[in-house]
Order: sequence, then C-alpha cells, then structure tokens
Amino acid sequence: MTSNSKAAKKSRAKSTSPSIGQGGETQQHPTDASDPTAILTDNHGHPISDNQNSLRSGTRGPTLIEDFILREKIFHFDHERIPERIVHARGSGAHGVFECTKAIPALTKASIFQKVGDTCPVFARFSTVAGGAGSVDTPRDVRGFAVKFYTQTGNWDLVGNNIPVFFIQDAMKFPDLVHSVKMESDRGYPQAASAHDTFWDFVSLMPETMHMIMWAMSDRGIPRSLRMIEGFGVHTFRFVNDAGDGQYVKFHWKPVLGIQSTTWDEAVKIAGADPDFHRRDLFEAIDSGDFPAWDLGVQIFDEVWAAKQAYDVLDATKLIPENEIPVDIIGRMTLNRNVDNFFAETEQAAFLPSNIIPGIDFTNDPLLQGRLFSYLDTQKSRLGTTNFHQIPINAPQCPFQNFQRDGMMQTHLPKGRANYEPNSLSDVGEDGGPRACPEHGFTSFRANDERNDPSQKLRVRSELFADHYSQARLFYRSQTANEQAHIASAIVFELSKVSLEHVRSRILSRLRNIDEQLAERIADGLAMDLPEKAPAARDPIDMEITDALSIQKQASPKSASDQLLGRKVGILFSDGSDKESIDRIKSAVESAGGTAFLVAPKIGKIKVKGGTLQADGQLAGSPSVIFDAIASILMPDAVEKLLKDSAAVQWFADAYAHCKTIAYCEGTKKLLAKANVEYDSGVVAIADFPRCGIARYWDREPKVRDLA
Repeated sequence: MTSNSKAAKKSRAKSTSPSIGQGGETQQHPTDASDPTAILTDNHGHPISDNQNSLRSGTRGPTLIEDFILREKIFHFDHERIPERIVHARGSGAHGVFECTKAIPALTKASIFQKVGDTCPVFARFSTVAGGAGSVDTPRDVRGFAVKFYTQTGNWDLVGNNIPVFFIQDAMKFPDLVHSVKMESDRGYPQAASAHDTFWDFVSLMPETMHMIMWAMSDRGIPRSLRMIEGFGVHTFRFVNDAGDGQYVKFHWKPVLGIQSTTWDEAVKIAGADPDFHRRDLFEAIDSGDFPAWDLGVQIFDEVWAAKQAYDVLDATKLIPENEIPVDIIGRMTLNRNVDNFFAETEQAAFLPSNIIPGIDFTNDPLLQGRLFSYLDTQKSRLGTTNFHQIPINAPQCPFQNFQRDGMMQTHLPKGRANYEPNSLSDVGEDGGPRACPEHGFTSFRANDERNDPSQKLRVRSELFADHYSQARLFYRSQTANEQAHIASAIVFELSKVSLEHVRSRILSRLRNIDEQLAERIADGLAMDLPEKAPAARDPIDMEITDALSIQKQASPKSASDQLLGRKVGILFSDGSDKESIDRIKSAVESAGGTAFLVAPKIGKIKVKGGTLQADGQLAGSPSVIFDAIASILMPDAVEKLLKDSAAVQWFADAYAHCKTIAYCEGTKKLLAKANVEYDSGVVAIADFPRCGIARYWDREPKVRDLA
C-alpha cells in the first residue's frame, strides 16, 4: 500500500462516525459510491444501509426475524470459534437449590413463585467475559452470572452479569463490541484485557457505552470472590399472571456475604500467585460446607410509571435506581454441591435467554431480542448437535416430549410411526401423542403497549435511547470519593495502554459529559490537554444519588464476627511460635465463619512452643494478596531470619498497601518497620485480633499509592 493510500484510508476512518439512526447522536458521513471497497456489504455482497440498528416493528417494537443482515452477522459471529465459548469462556459452576421466600401469585403464574417454601434445583455458572478458557480469574472484566432453574414447568435460564447494564443497546453491535475487546486480530494479544487500542476506539465512537464503562472501571470490575458479587438480569422482562395481566420486572441477585472487591494492585498480584483464585475460592467454600447464597429480588413497575421516566426502560444501558423502586426479595439460591465433572457439567452447560417458563415473558429490548436468536444458534457450534438439550446438565428435570427427532447424537429412543402433529396413529401414544395445551402452555403477553405503530418496519431506536450520559453521571456521583478515585485511576491505566492519541482524546471528550472533574483528573493523569466536550444527542440530567450503586456505601458497619464470615485470614508463624496463641486466633476466626490459613517458611511440620504445627501453605507461595486479613506470631530469632526474606517483607508491605488489617506480635515489629508499615487503626496488636474486625482501611490509601 502506498503512503497516499494509507493516508486516504486513515482520513476516511477518522471522518466516519457510527450511524445511530433516530434517537441517536451522529449520522455516518456520505460514502464514496465510486469506490466499491468503501461500501459495507453482507457476505453475499448486498450493500448495507445501516450497521447500527436491527430491523424492528415500530420505534419500540420487537426485532423482526426477516432482518437477514442481523441474522447473518450474529450467525457468523456465533460460529467463529469452536468449541470454546466466544465470550464467557472461563467459567466456574456449581449446583444448588432455589427456595421461594415470598409468594407473588398476583404478579406472575411462574411455578416457582407460587408458594413460600417451594424449591427447585439450580445450576449456576460464573465467568469472565473477554478471556479464553486458559486465562486468569482476576482481570478487570465483567463477570457472567447465569442460573438454570430446573422447574416443574421447564427450564428457566436467567442469564445475566454482575453489572446491571450493558455496553450496547442493540444486538446488531454485539459482534463489534466483542471483536473490539478480544485480542487484536493482527497480533493475538492482549488476552483477557480491555486496556488496548481497539476496545477504547470502539468505546470512543459509541457513546452508549459510557454508563457501562463507569461500572467496569469501578471496583465492580475486580471482585474479591464470585461469592461476593451481585447478579443482574440486565434486561427488562415481564411477569404475567393467571389473568394475563403483565408488569415489567428487573431481576437482582444480592449476595448474602455482601459485595467486596480487590484493589487493582492486588488483582494483578493474585493473577500471578493463583490464576485460579476465584475458581478455587468457590470450590473450597462449597467443599468445606460454607455454602454461598444469594437473595433473588425484583423491581416491579408498569407502563404508566415507565412512560414518566427520562430514560427508556427497554434500553439495556439503563437501570432502575433502587431509591425509586426498591428491590423486593422473593427467594434465595444456595449453592451446595460442586460439579462431579467440570467438562460434562460446567463446560457443557448451555444457557439460553429464550428458556423462560409460563409467567415470565420478554420485552422488546433490542439487545434481548438479538440474544434470543444468538444463544440458541451458538449451541450447535459449541456442542455439535441440535440435541444439546439431552446432555444431563441441560436436560429438564420435569417430563418433556415433542415430535423433534433424529439429529446428530440423538440419545433418546422415540417410538412410533408419526413424527408430526397433529396425527391419529395410536402407536404414538394415547390420542396420537402430546398436544398443545392452551390452558397451561406458554402464551406470550397479550397486550403490548411498547409498540408505536406495528405497521412500520424501521431501523431506528427510541428517542430516549439517545441519553447516554445521565445514568453514567448518576453512577459516578453515587460513589464515595475513594471509589471515584479508583474509577479515575482505572481509566488512566486503561488509556495509558492506548497508543492512538485521537482515541484517548475522544474518550476524554465523552467523559466531560459525565463529570467535568473526572475528565480533568484523567486528562491530568495522562498529561493531556482536555479536548472540547463531545456533543450529546440529549443533554444529561442530574438524577438523585443512590447509595445502592456504591460498594462502600452499602457496607454498613458490622461486628468483627460478621466481617469474618466467608473471609480468609492468613496467619504467619515459624519455629518457636506459640501454638496456644495460634490456636486461639484460628478458633476465633473459624467460629465467626471465616477460614484460617497457616503460612510458614516451610510446608512440613514445624516445632513450635507447645508441640508441632503443619503449615497450609509455604510463604513464597501464599502471598498476603490471597487473604482478607493477616496475623503473625513470630519469635525474635525467626524474625531475624525473615528480615532477609523478601517474600516475608512483601507479605506485610502488600497487606498494608491493600488497606487490610494486620495483627502483629511484639517480635513482628522489626518486619513491619522494614516493610514501611505505619501504625493506624488497622494495624493492631495480636491480642486485639479478631475483635477489631477486618474491614478495609481506605483512609490509608493516599499514603500508599498515587491515585488519579
């Protein structure tokens, strides 16, 4: 390619903005029709007029299956790689039970919500999104949160994330989003990371991503444990009752252990110390009987309320603030059994948003509508057969029968001559086999006030979809000052990996619509001038700040024992340490529901005062980043040896830098001094632990790192 050709191509790329259509922010610049290579086409050479919006019936109507451009794009995307999942490839799964704690028959006829105490088996899978199956557990990423309910009226798959909103509004853009965040196609890296040119280039051109960016760059993107993440259905669904009346519903999973994150430095070091940190944490908790649990909550509202909002409830980049509609808890999921075989269960589990049961229905959310096609289609690529539903982990646990037969890997033995319906052949079964049941079968919601004019077929978005900044502003301004600093620092880090200055500048111009001070501190962190504010299709509004969006604001004061529930404490000891003191701390931690993990310079039996002890982990292989708090019981001569061990010094330095509780004995003081640990309310004498608790001491953070 000549330099002139490169310049022309670069110029054209810079001058083109995505076409958002009605309700969007910008329109695509005219294309040079004389240049065949400048026109976007489908795989059969048909010119494409709009690559941003799927075809739907009316402005807010359902997506139409006749949209061959959407179907081809999603179809190709679904089959790009085999057999690993394209997204959510690295996952952890477990079995459990769901129990209804509040019956809501007036709202829905869904079988699992009819009677308090009713239960059904579930299988849950948690995952990272961007990395492959061989990546690590702790990158900054969205976490998938998918639950399969094996109900008596069929399987219901609630397939969501640990963030209540998404990057895009229309399924048409899903392949583009994932292509941008995956490894760059010319070099095959970075793996499991969004800190690179192509992702932020896409984000900078798609203002609808900005709300999700705030969440992903917050501490939600680097969770402490899968047991300590929230889950969300993301989309707006419908509840339908026996009378056929429907209301909108949003689904929430609230972890019983509360929400907790790591720091960025901690997440990076955990990836090196234990790439399977989250997977191991979940498995060991269940294996030891510390069953993780989540409360299922719902937000219920109707069309009248929805019509009064300044945003569109069918927009997957928007949430319903909990201070406006509180989350009503209606059930609890407890995971109580690890899988017997990772491949057969966790890897072969197939979740489908289209798996719903009577009493639950879809809305015309254009992202959801595309997912209904995509997830079913992709199972053929991953699992090799249309009969993937016969794999035990995917099979319903209630009777199921139909006339769909044959196909690769058919394991059932259907009997009879007829494989069609209706039929009158008695050998199929009484009255010719199964028949549709109008009384109890699934029926779509009969009224649909979401539509404007169903006679129109348009590639458009609702006007309210064009407000890309109000909820991003709400999320940022609802955080504590400390959490805001984390967001700013995360974006500075990510953009520091972006080599294209015009992309960094474009992101800054978008951020000015969210919060001026946020944009300024990020520009300062990048040593860049602040560009002009990007034009907004709809001016952002200031919404009421809500504490439910902040991890730290939700962390209400707890007793020391409550703080220890589900957490892990590392106890460092060595030759001559006092066994009685170690046993006391270990017993106190375990009686409060925590896990005590003994760390020593050597892994075998060690002579201590009062007998012998065997360490659970060796010092160099058990860094403090894998614990929620640390304690040490050391004799002076052992400390003298450890002063020469960089792993020992770093053990304390990291715990201090990550704002954790450090409980020390008198002999440990020399190690604390060498690790530059300053005494504060979180650095306590061993006699005060664990009464002091293990909360993070965020006021320490300005002393240990330079935040944006």
